[in-house]
Amino acid sequence: MRLRCAVLDDFQEIATTVADWSPIGDRVEVVSFTEHFDDEDALATALAEFDIVVTLRERVPFPGSLFARLPRLRLLVASGMRNSVIDHAAAEAHGVTVCGTESSGTPPVELTWALLLGLARGIVEENNALRSGGPWQSTVGADLHGRRLGLLGLGRIGSRVARVGLAFGMEVAAWSENLTKERADEVGVELAGSKEELLAASDFVSVHLALGERTRDLVGTPELALMKPTAYLINTSRAAIVDQDALLAALHEGRIAGAGVDVFDVEPLPADHPMRTAPRLLATPHLGYVSRDNYATYYGQAVEDIQAYLAGKPVRRLG
Repeated sequence: MRLRCAVLDDFQEIATTVADWSPIGDRVEVVSFTEHFDDEDALATALAEFDIVVTLRERVPFPGSLFARLPRLRLLVASGMRNSVIDHAAAEAHGVTVCGTESSGTPPVELTWALLLGLARGIVEENNALRSGGPWQSTVGADLHGRRLGLLGLGRIGSRVARVGLAFGMEVAAWSENLTKERADEVGVELAGSKEELLAASDFVSVHLALGERTRDLVGTPELALMKPTAYLINTSRAAIVDQDALLAALHEGRIAGAGVDVFDVEPLPADHPMRTAPRLLATPHLGYVSRDNYATYYGQAVEDIQAYLAGKPVRRLG
């Protein structure tokens, strides 16, 4: 009898086509779910008859209460090598092996610049006007060359965003609690003296930090008030780093020029969510990691993880 594997949140119906699942085809039946399960009851019901689950990034929490309701589950594969919404201790207690996959930093870097450039040059507004017969040239673009890019975080992704900014001829500065001058010099950017100094001086601010107790609500009402009224905020990192209500208020009141956001407190966004209709907002539905190459890595290595588990030698274990 074959094992059953559930693939969660396969919105684009691509999981079983972007990778070769045939190596496990004789031992595992793969079922892809295109809808999102937004509560534990629905998820527990859907997954009750599965031995293996492949979950996408940190979209679906796996707390101890869920593991307790899935006695058949034996392997959980999460894309990426870090997952803060899986209770690893509970997984171990319930005999569930948790494995990960590699994840490229290139797609979120590219999306960061897509949002920044889209905002700076009014791409969406101008495209909509052109297609609808609206006014010809209704916006005036914000220049990048010579302007200041402030980065909250200078890690794997932030440093690559910085190098693109330098290529555009921007002045680039960075800040995080543990950032050193040596690291800033290595990337070729200025070390800001404080978070407040960075926010006040920057024309564009982009968030590239991991979510933790020190970074949750790192940018709230006081921080947004420091930004120039002509400045833009980009967040392709984690929603909870920026206070969503504070950002909505700043956008509605015109206290900043605009924001580019790819991450939200609730995903997928409900149809009536205020982020869907906020002014001065360029928003995408968490596309940071969504690229064909990244998906090929996620699902290709998920197959490898399943093969290794079946052979009794799990790889890329998380916990």
